[in-house]
Amino acid sequence: MNEQEQILFKDQLKQYCRSLIEQRITAAKTAIANAQQAANGEEKSSAGDKYETGRAMGHLEKDMYARQLAENIKELAGLDAVNSHLIYDHVTSGAFVQCGEVSFFIAAGLGKQILNGKTIFFLSPHAPLAKTLQEKKTGNNLFFNGKDIAITGVF
Repeated sequence: MNEQEQILFKDQLKQYCRSLIEQRITAAKTAIANAQQAANGEEKSSAGDKYETGRAMGHLEKDMYARQLAENIKELAGLDAVNSHLIYDHVTSGAFVQCGEVSFFIAAGLGKQILNGKTIFFLSPHAPLAKTLQEKKTGNNLFFNGKDIAITGVF
Protein backbone atom coordinates (compact mmCIF):
# COMPACT_ATOMS: atom_id res chain seq x y z
CA MET A 1 0.00 0.00 0.00
CA ASN A 2 1.19 3.49 -0.75
CA GLU A 3 0.76 6.34 1.75
CA GLN A 4 -2.56 7.53 0.28
CA GLU A 5 -3.98 4.00 0.49
CA GLN A 6 -2.74 3.64 4.06
CA ILE A 7 -4.41 6.90 5.09
CA LEU A 8 -7.64 5.90 3.33
CA PHE A 9 -7.54 2.51 5.07
CA LYS A 10 -7.08 4.13 8.49
CA ASP A 11 -9.90 6.58 7.72
CA GLN A 12 -12.16 3.60 6.94
CA LEU A 13 -11.17 1.95 10.22
CA LYS A 14 -11.86 5.17 12.10
CA GLN A 15 -15.27 5.46 10.43
CA TYR A 16 -15.99 1.84 11.39
CA CYS A 17 -15.16 2.74 15.00
CA ARG A 18 -17.41 5.78 14.83
CA SER A 19 -20.28 3.69 13.50
CA LEU A 20 -19.96 1.07 16.26
CA ILE A 21 -19.73 3.68 19.00
CA GLU A 22 -22.72 5.61 17.61
CA GLN A 23 -24.72 2.36 17.57
CA ARG A 24 -23.80 1.81 21.21
CA ILE A 25 -24.84 5.36 22.07
CA THR A 26 -28.20 4.88 20.36
CA ALA A 27 -28.73 1.55 22.14
CA ALA A 28 -27.88 3.10 25.52
CA LYS A 29 -30.26 6.02 24.95
CA THR A 30 -33.05 3.59 24.01
CA ALA A 31 -32.33 1.43 27.06
CA ILE A 32 -32.40 4.51 29.33
CA ALA A 33 -35.78 5.55 27.92
CA ASN A 34 -37.15 2.01 28.32
CA ALA A 35 -35.88 1.74 31.90
CA GLN A 36 -37.43 5.11 32.76
CA GLN A 37 -40.71 4.08 31.18
CA ALA A 38 -40.67 0.79 33.10
CA ALA A 39 -39.98 2.60 36.37
CA ASN A 40 -42.76 5.10 35.70
CA GLY A 41 -45.12 2.28 34.71
CA GLU A 42 -44.88 0.52 38.07
CA GLU A 43 -48.33 0.82 39.57
CA LYS A 44 -49.00 1.21 43.24
CA SER A 45 -50.43 -1.99 44.62
CA SER A 46 -51.51 -3.28 47.97
CA ALA A 47 -47.99 -4.65 48.30
CA GLY A 48 -46.27 -1.26 48.58
CA ASP A 49 -42.81 -2.78 48.98
CA LYS A 50 -43.11 -4.48 45.59
CA TYR A 51 -43.96 -1.13 44.00
CA GLU A 52 -40.95 0.58 45.58
CA THR A 53 -38.65 -2.32 44.67
CA GLY A 54 -39.80 -2.23 41.03
CA ARG A 55 -39.22 1.52 40.79
CA ALA A 56 -35.81 1.22 42.46
CA MET A 57 -34.76 -1.55 40.05
CA GLY A 58 -35.87 0.60 37.11
CA HIS A 59 -33.79 3.51 38.38
CA LEU A 60 -30.74 1.28 38.94
CA GLU A 61 -31.07 -0.04 35.40
CA LYS A 62 -31.39 3.50 34.07
CA ASP A 63 -28.26 4.55 35.98
CA MET A 64 -26.32 1.59 34.55
CA TYR A 65 -27.26 2.56 30.99
CA ALA A 66 -26.47 6.21 31.72
CA ARG A 67 -22.93 5.18 32.76
CA GLN A 68 -22.60 3.16 29.53
CA LEU A 69 -23.81 6.17 27.55
CA ALA A 70 -21.25 8.43 29.24
CA GLU A 71 -18.44 5.94 28.54
CA ASN A 72 -19.43 5.69 24.87
CA ILE A 73 -19.61 9.47 24.52
CA LYS A 74 -16.14 9.68 26.10
CA GLU A 75 -14.88 6.96 23.71
CA LEU A 76 -16.28 8.90 20.73
CA ALA A 77 -14.54 12.09 21.90
CA GLY A 78 -11.28 10.15 22.22
CA LEU A 79 -11.75 8.74 18.72
CA ASP A 80 -12.30 12.25 17.34
CA ALA A 81 -8.93 13.27 18.82
CA VAL A 82 -7.13 10.49 16.90
CA ASN A 83 -5.29 11.70 13.81
CA SER A 84 -5.56 9.00 11.16
CA HIS A 85 -4.16 11.25 8.43
CA LEU A 86 -0.54 10.78 9.43
CA ILE A 87 1.77 7.90 8.58
CA TYR A 88 3.67 6.80 11.66
CA ASP A 89 6.98 4.94 11.85
CA HIS A 90 6.29 3.84 15.46
CA VAL A 91 3.21 2.79 17.41
CA THR A 92 1.19 5.68 18.79
CA SER A 93 -2.42 6.84 18.87
CA GLY A 94 -3.76 6.66 15.29
CA ALA A 95 -1.28 4.02 14.15
CA PHE A 96 -2.14 0.75 12.43
CA VAL A 97 0.11 -2.13 13.44
CA GLN A 98 0.47 -5.24 11.26
CA CYS A 99 1.60 -8.48 12.90
CA GLY A 100 1.21 -11.50 10.67
CA GLU A 101 -2.21 -13.00 11.41
CA VAL A 102 -3.45 -10.12 13.58
CA SER A 103 -3.35 -6.35 13.39
CA PHE A 104 -4.02 -3.53 15.80
CA PHE A 105 -5.57 -0.10 15.30
CA ILE A 106 -4.80 2.28 18.15
CA ALA A 107 -7.86 4.52 18.27
CA ALA A 108 -10.81 3.19 20.29
CA GLY A 109 -11.33 0.26 22.63
CA LEU A 110 -13.71 -1.87 20.59
CA GLY A 111 -11.89 -5.17 20.99
CA LYS A 112 -11.47 -7.90 18.41
CA GLN A 113 -13.27 -7.37 15.10
CA ILE A 114 -13.16 -9.35 11.86
CA LEU A 115 -13.09 -7.08 8.82
CA ASN A 116 -12.79 -8.46 5.30
CA GLY A 117 -11.58 -11.75 6.76
CA LYS A 118 -8.80 -10.09 8.77
CA THR A 119 -8.59 -9.97 12.56
CA ILE A 120 -8.08 -6.46 13.84
CA PHE A 121 -7.91 -5.52 17.52
CA PHE A 122 -9.22 -2.01 18.09
CA LEU A 123 -7.39 -0.67 21.13
CA SER A 124 -7.86 2.45 23.17
CA PRO A 125 -4.58 4.40 23.35
CA HIS A 126 -4.89 3.99 27.14
CA ALA A 127 -5.25 0.19 27.08
CA PRO A 128 -2.43 -1.84 28.66
CA LEU A 129 -1.66 -3.60 25.34
CA ALA A 130 -1.51 -0.26 23.53
CA LYS A 131 0.91 0.98 26.19
CA THR A 132 3.03 -2.15 25.65
CA LEU A 133 3.06 -1.46 21.90
CA GLN A 134 3.88 2.23 22.38
CA GLU A 135 6.99 3.35 20.46
CA LYS A 136 7.56 -0.11 18.88
CA LYS A 137 8.56 -0.12 15.23
CA THR A 138 8.52 -2.45 12.26
CA GLY A 139 10.80 -5.40 13.03
CA ASN A 140 10.22 -5.29 16.80
CA ASN A 141 8.55 -8.22 18.53
CA LEU A 142 5.50 -8.40 20.74
CA PHE A 143 4.41 -11.12 23.15
CA PHE A 144 0.67 -11.54 22.50
CA ASN A 145 -1.72 -14.40 23.32
CA GLY A 146 1.16 -16.60 24.44
CA LYS A 147 3.13 -16.08 21.24
CA ASP A 148 6.09 -13.97 20.29
CA ILE A 149 5.02 -12.19 17.11
CA ALA A 150 6.89 -9.81 14.84
CA ILE A 151 5.59 -6.40 13.92
CA THR A 152 5.67 -6.44 10.14
CA GLY A 153 4.44 -2.91 9.56
CA VAL A 154 3.39 0.32 11.25
CA PHE A 155 1.66 3.21 9.55
